[in-house]
Amino acid sequence: MASPQSSEGKPTPEARPLIMRYAARSDVGRLRSKNDDSAYAGRHLAVVADGMGGHAGGDVASASTVLDMIHLDHDDYPEGADTVLADEIQTANSLLSELVHLDPKLAGMGTTVTALLLEGSKLHFAHIGDSRAYRLRGTTFEQVSVDHTFVQRLIDEGRLRPEEAETHPHKNVLMRVLGDVDASPELDLAVLEVEAGERWLLCSDGLNYVPGPVVEQVVRETRNLAECAELLIQLTLANGAPDNVTVVMLEIAEETGDDVTTASVEIVAPAEPAPAGAKEGAEAAPAAAAETGAGEEPPAGAPGTAEAAAAAEGAKPSGEPPAVTDPHLGEHLSAEVLREELASRPHELVGAAATAAETGSIPTVAGRSVARRAATMLTHKAEQDREEVLVLPIRRRRWLTILAAAILAVFMVAGLWLGYAWTQTRFYVGEYDSRVAIFNGISQRLGPIQLSTLESVTKVRLDSLPEFQQQRVRQTIPADSLEAAQRIVQNLEEPDNSTPAPCPSPSPKPTPSPTAKAGPSAKPSPGSTAKPSASPTAAPSTAPCEEVSP
Repeated sequence: MASPQSSEGKPTPEARPLIMRYAARSDVGRLRSKNDDSAYAGRHLAVVADGMGGHAGGDVASASTVLDMIHLDHDDYPEGADTVLADEIQTANSLLSELVHLDPKLAGMGTTVTALLLEGSKLHFAHIGDSRAYRLRGTTFEQVSVDHTFVQRLIDEGRLRPEEAETHPHKNVLMRVLGDVDASPELDLAVLEVEAGERWLLCSDGLNYVPGPVVEQVVRETRNLAECAELLIQLTLANGAPDNVTVVMLEIAEETGDDVTTASVEIVAPAEPAPAGAKEGAEAAPAAAAETGAGEEPPAGAPGTAEAAAAAEGAKPSGEPPAVTDPHLGEHLSAEVLREELASRPHELVGAAATAAETGSIPTVAGRSVARRAATMLTHKAEQDREEVLVLPIRRRRWLTILAAAILAVFMVAGLWLGYAWTQTRFYVGEYDSRVAIFNGISQRLGPIQLSTLESVTKVRLDSLPEFQQQRVRQTIPADSLEAAQRIVQNLEEPDNSTPAPCPSPSPKPTPSPTAKAGPSAKPSPGSTAKPSASPTAAPSTAPCEEVSP
């Protein structure tokens, strides 16, 4: 960076880089039990997010979105930052959808986002919802953002006067939001030229309870940024503060040598993480911070601002990270990554995001999503070695899964092909067009695939075969080869001599009539029958032949 002046007292030709000086405050308000707002302010990035979803997860939505964007707080965008801010908000929206998938109790949660990213002399602006961005440039104070609300649409269409919007029964109905929605969020995007000295105010809709002219007067006349932010909070509380209110004050300034060496880190958060039903102690802390000037970027030669802010807010010094109270798996890792990211640059963090930074986790969010947040944050870090620690193992596991699935698919295809190839070595005899035919393959089907093809059709008609042979052919006769199938057909063509034919019994020889012999010694012959005579001839028997012993 060029020195401010040359030895001759002439200004250097190179302009000094621009940075943001900032102050951020957030209060739970008079009626709400918890703070659903989150905000971050640094030298190049400022974000305000107003969560919705009530007890279910408004704080989760705003804190998740802000913490997923803090890595953008730098000025090194070699390819330009035209689309970086919008892409990161889209990524934050995807993570909110993932949180809802992991924890259905968060269904319906969402958040507004109004963000500024400073790159050189250009300010990249992104907006969705009804949080607001105001700019004071010279003598002109104007609202840069447009509310994405139902009443604003009526005003734009000429169906409602601006003064009627504050009393309209649907004034809080949002038409666009980040979070648990089906459609991709439609952002308002702009690239604005900035100059040193201009001021910006980012705020949640809780500041709407302070009249616009009063807000403008405070921004114009209160030079100290921390006092300006604190005064706006106090005015909101004095007007009832029925909603959370969050304010970020910014001033575009030229960077100095002291800014380069300053390492103050400011996390504005309650001293102890409060339960969901407990009111956050955000009223006394901003007052103490305003008294010490904490929150505003310290001028040259004014060190110690970080320690004053830590003392005012009851936060632990950056060297002693608070203990992680949530026992979910992966949150210790997430807390360490988050703290390293926050400690790497000066900033202010307020609201639900500050509570998340203190506790090391976002309330009601499962450990897997918190670990994912850590991995996502690491993906955007500049240090390549830390990226390899968490991101590469995740990618390696993904590639191992893909590789295993591919190998399994190859084995399945190879097995199916080998099985089909085996079937084509088989043959069988069956019926085709009422004739005996030979088929190559097997007679089964594999889904729509027939595992056989017609090899040849013989001249043997099926109805010329005996009944039992017809049944065999219809049921198919398997063969190991084409030659075996041809032999089966040949056997079917030849007459069937395998059935035993009936044969007659041997004709008995005529037996002479017995001659009566006188005397007691006369005996009948051994083969004679009991009958007195036998017929000289006998009809042959039609009984089957029986084996007779000789």
